[in-house]
Amino acid sequence: MHRCGLLTSSKVPVPLKSISVDVTIRGFVADVVSELQYQNEEKNPVEATFVFPLDDEAAVYAFEGLIGGTRIEAQIREKKQAEQEYEDALSEGRQAFLLEREENTSDIFMCNLGNLPPGEEATLKLRYVQALVVEPDDAVRFVLPAVLNPRYVPAAGSEGSTVFQQIPRVSKEALPYTLSLSAKVESPYGINRVDSKCSLTQNISEDRTAAQVSLAKGHQFDRDVELLIYYEDVHKTSAILETGKSGAAPGSLMGDPALLLSLYPNIPAAKAGQCVPGEFIFLLDRSGSMGNTLGNSFGSQSRIESAKETLIFLLKSLPLGCYFNIYGFGSTFDSFYPQSVKYTQQTMDTSVQRVKELRCDLGGTEIIKPLKAIYSQPCFEGHPRQIFVFTDGEVSNTNEVIAEVRHNSHFHRCFSFGIGEGASTALVKGIARAAGGSAEFITGKERMQAKALQSLKKALQPAVTGISLSWELPSGLEAKLVGSGPQFIFQGQRCLIYAQIQGQLQTSGSMEGTAVVRYNFQNETPTETTKFSFQFEKTDRLPVHRLAAQVLLQELEEDKEKVEEKRVLALETSLSSGVVCSQTAYVGVNMELGKPVQGPLIHRNVPLPVLMGSSGVMVRRRLGSSHKIKRDIHDYSAECLGASMCHNQQAANSVHGTYFGSQPLGSQFLNLGAKRCAVPQMKVEVRKSLHPAKDTNRSSSRTKEEESPLLKLVSLQNANGSWPHGPALAAILDLSEAEISGKAPAHVASDIWATVLAVLWLHLNAAEQKNEWELLEGKAVHWLQVNAGDQLAKCVNAGNEVLGSRVGPQVFGL
Repeated sequence: MHRCGLLTSSKVPVPLKSISVDVTIRGFVADVVSELQYQNEEKNPVEATFVFPLDDEAAVYAFEGLIGGTRIEAQIREKKQAEQEYEDALSEGRQAFLLEREENTSDIFMCNLGNLPPGEEATLKLRYVQALVVEPDDAVRFVLPAVLNPRYVPAAGSEGSTVFQQIPRVSKEALPYTLSLSAKVESPYGINRVDSKCSLTQNISEDRTAAQVSLAKGHQFDRDVELLIYYEDVHKTSAILETGKSGAAPGSLMGDPALLLSLYPNIPAAKAGQCVPGEFIFLLDRSGSMGNTLGNSFGSQSRIESAKETLIFLLKSLPLGCYFNIYGFGSTFDSFYPQSVKYTQQTMDTSVQRVKELRCDLGGTEIIKPLKAIYSQPCFEGHPRQIFVFTDGEVSNTNEVIAEVRHNSHFHRCFSFGIGEGASTALVKGIARAAGGSAEFITGKERMQAKALQSLKKALQPAVTGISLSWELPSGLEAKLVGSGPQFIFQGQRCLIYAQIQGQLQTSGSMEGTAVVRYNFQNETPTETTKFSFQFEKTDRLPVHRLAAQVLLQELEEDKEKVEEKRVLALETSLSSGVVCSQTAYVGVNMELGKPVQGPLIHRNVPLPVLMGSSGVMVRRRLGSSHKIKRDIHDYSAECLGASMCHNQQAANSVHGTYFGSQPLGSQFLNLGAKRCAVPQMKVEVRKSLHPAKDTNRSSSRTKEEESPLLKLVSLQNANGSWPHGPALAAILDLSEAEISGKAPAHVASDIWATVLAVLWLHLNAAEQKNEWELLEGKAVHWLQVNAGDQLAKCVNAGNEVLGSRVGPQVFGL
């Protein structure tokens, strides 16, 4: 009998009953305790594997269980040893649990709980610490990922399916387990407020230095849980100092005090319209799943259409004289030009037209080959290379991709965008961090255009460079950086610096130190001084030490040089710090069990929501004594697949009429609303369109008809920032060409008049999307200031009268 990989109900008992999360947030650091509560309601012992996502910068450092009243502290081991201990325990009938990281990525963890006796309860407690990012509006963002989408595995060199293809799905209303979250926020500089897209209850202290926040009851598993924390002085440099771990060797990372220095400089924006040299390369995911909708609501824009609109905005916002190219990737890749071309009116027009014709027709998601092709191209002297990567998925060789980016980081910067709820944080954040850029994630109803244009704005901004640190420490102490340290900081980017305090530290009295940060910015050399105190309280949680170890582990695992030496050092660092890496895992065994657990071991699914995903459990078959998740693909029932999709008409239609990719792949992606699900082609009949080209063109024409007036106006803009006078512009302005010409001030050139009207229209009709068009407006205003001269003021007054707007002259620099 076939085992069904997609479920529509939860009739089979599910051992996981609840997830509770407790968070302490201090500055840019979150310390998290997550409890998974299980209960076996069956007559036989069960084993479950819980698969859940974490941020790639999260450092898992402790794992314990409470089974049958017995507390079991898991020990970190070399991964193969941990897996063998777990297997041996299960074969002996002992209760055991195992926590390990997915082999090829740093943002997926698997928690195995085995031999839970009938009628018994178990609680598994996971601890991790995480560095937090800053949003464009200066909010510090904590996110509890609730999504684990299936992810593509390249056909070449892969062993078959991964855990992502084996995870069962149900509607979010049918989930048999609950989620609760409580967070404490602390800041000596004050807390303005805490926001979230989820319903919260919160209480901020009178002095505003602490806040208690809880997730409201009834939270649905249809989105990530995020907290947006607004501090009163977020740009102020701060420091956290921790005493070393008790019993750890002095001179080691864990034995010495560790310091975290948080930098978030307030960098002023460059002037609009400035010509900035550079080479801008856009790398777009064109895999089949990009045809899915970006949001949840019916009729939402597809990911590929949103990406195409975003590329048009980006192209229109580039400065004259720069160089650019556009690549698409899937199982294969292509590019608009053999190498980057100069940004001119002709190359811009050609590229915009080609962007409008793009399709998600390149199969899977393999990014390493196009990256290598880009890196093989010589750079243009005086034009620093900046790459923008857009993807909605994951690759099986995440670490290899990150290593390739880091290897070439000395001559380029990378901005990355994760599209949809299933994009890998390890991939998206990893390549951005490796090349000194920034990472953004577009989920729900967020507009990709806004975040991409904000990143382009960063790419066109001067950065803080030449960062140097000096320390004023008590006699006999010195600070040693952990990791390579920052080379530069971009606008809107926070930077965390870790240092190990070495030397003889007195254990009583009060001691203070000072960190002095100097950097270069626009021919100036600002200096920031931050004082910190040496504290002597002992704690086992040590969030700063764990994060410092995580930074060191990431660099060691991504570095291509001296691979064996770095591997050994990474293993030692992981074992001594307790932070899980690709070589280690946590294992716990109940040694106090009086007699072996009796009966056949039953495997149960803890499912995921269909619409937007969540953490969940997969089923694995045991072959021999190996616990490793088997790579053979589960058989899927076409009947069950169809049933699981019936709640979503668009998804159901996709089974009958949509074929992603130009050629058969090892695993095809079917459109599941906002979800991507990998289904083996050999097991599910997918009827291809008889005329895929016609279907594609029909989709294109429908999209073209629904093109927004804003996109139409942006598409008309010239490369130099001006707008041409003509019927297309008149239609958008809802005026005739004769009316436009007749109301123009005397002796004003038609393109100057048209450009003023276009800018006024943007303020009148698209003010809410200003962050998407402010760069191209800057080009237009700069062009007007150069070409309109004294006529500009009277053009603005006349234009306001024609359009009925009230845009002030300051918009035009008057």
